Amino acid sequence: MGEIINLRQARKSRERAAKAEEAAQNRILFGRPKKARTLAEARKTLERDRHEGHRLGGDDPEA
Repeated sequence: MGEIINLRQARKSRERAAKAEEAAQNRILFGRPKKARTLAEARKTLERDRHEGHRLGGDDPEA
């Protein structure tokens, strides 16, 4: 006689494996180390501040 398997458990383990594979691919595609994220955020802030620093303070209602 063959080995008895629980079909529900087999289905769930197959789905878990598929999700784990997808998560691994997403980590490769979208994951960035914390140091890279903070460096990019700092650069973005610096560029925004420099850009705003070049505004002329005249009759601009937003200034």
